[in-house]
Amino acid sequence: MPSREVYLLSPKSLSPETIAVAFAKTSRFPDSFRDIAAELSDEKSAQFHEKWVVGYGHASVAEHAILHLAIENASRIAMEAIESNRLASYTEKSTRYQKWGPDDFTLPPELDGHPLKDEFVQAARMLFGVYFESLAPVRALIEARIPRRPNESDEAWDRRVRSQYVDSCRFILPAAANANVGMTANARVLENSIRKMLSHPLAEIRQIGADIKREAQGEVPTLVKYAEAMEYLVETPLRLPPFSEKMGGEKEGGDWCDLVDYDEDGEDKVLAAALYRFGEMPCTQALAHVRTQDGPGRAALADSLLGRLGRYDVPLRELEYCTYTFDLVMDQGAYAEFKRHRMMTQTPQRLTTRLGYAVPRLITEAGFEVRYRSAMEAAAGMFEKLYEFDPYVAQYIVPNGYNRRVLAQFNLREAYHFCQLRAAANAHYSIRRVAQRIYEEMARVHPLLTKHMRLPDETWQAVEADHFSGV
Repeated sequence: MPSREVYLLSPKSLSPETIAVAFAKTSRFPDSFRDIAAELSDEKSAQFHEKWVVGYGHASVAEHAILHLAIENASRIAMEAIESNRLASYTEKSTRYQKWGPDDFTLPPELDGHPLKDEFVQAARMLFGVYFESLAPVRALIEARIPRRPNESDEAWDRRVRSQYVDSCRFILPAAANANVGMTANARVLENSIRKMLSHPLAEIRQIGADIKREAQGEVPTLVKYAEAMEYLVETPLRLPPFSEKMGGEKEGGDWCDLVDYDEDGEDKVLAAALYRFGEMPCTQALAHVRTQDGPGRAALADSLLGRLGRYDVPLRELEYCTYTFDLVMDQGAYAEFKRHRMMTQTPQRLTTRLGYAVPRLITEAGFEVRYRSAMEAAAGMFEKLYEFDPYVAQYIVPNGYNRRVLAQFNLREAYHFCQLRAAANAHYSIRRVAQRIYEEMARVHPLLTKHMRLPDETWQAVEADHFSGV
């Protein structure tokens, strides 16, 4: 009997396209991966992809070609487009641990030569200036509360206090602020990402899409060369807004965390799916059995499914049979954390200054609230001017502290991950407030399935009271 082997096809010696072909050919050839790869050249790999991936649509082959892209000095608005791919991986420059300089922002290409260009630059520099001004008084407040340790260096002490004061000052930074991101994706995902970016309403994002395509073609020349703008993605954002405008209605008000829909039979479905997995009955029988159980019986089932979850354990996939839909309003800083949960289905609205803004309590306690509010109101004035020109371009001037609306649908398994991670004590207080409130709403409708979530003993109201002067 042949012995088992596990080994790497290393990108140090093989191109991503060749590795993809080596894996693809195993479906038709009995040879080992090593032997298949040894017979391939870049030219033969390109010919294979032209025929099978492009010609016959076997796009899954492209998933074996992996690329690592470094993207620097792109705006936060662009980052949202770059990071919108569910099956890619990203690590982004953090506003919690780093500081921004006065010119660390992007000028929207649409404003080049436009009468509003100078006013935009002035407004952006004003916001960065106020951000810089806020750092010292808020830091002094934190340093008074976190004593320096004996013999602690300036650098070590700064690391301990930095995130706590930068956390609050970052509310002033506009969406034009630059960031860097490392992106890892397979060629199939990357091709779709390029198409989306080339179809985007904003010129900066279209330019980044073209840059990514150019760089990717150096590694996977065949797999991304046909990535072009898509008429569907270009036209749809132009055709739908008139229908929304006819609706009118309220733009403000309402609960900031609204559980608009959930699976009322979710507990039954999850428990039945767990029985189904480990039994031999049809699903209808498992459901019928769950529905005949009394309170203690259902609780015992739920405890058997979730009671042994450790801190780092991932629940069984059967939790995915229960879903929730939330209409949320959160500050843009919180959304920057929220958007990382790409297993969710998220529909964010454009950035706006029309939903009000949050005021961090540290800003108030540092005596900086008047200056903060003045900057936020000035940004709102600039937003309205830009909005008349282009609602998408207007987003660049919106500070992190302004609220944003997002519709999110996710299953119970993802909810476990999100709530436990984002309610943790080391998470930013903006996203802790959101995670705790989402948990509370889920626990109200599905207490059996949520009681095993490991969240700190903290409420969203306490987070709000401790960390915000206004939301």
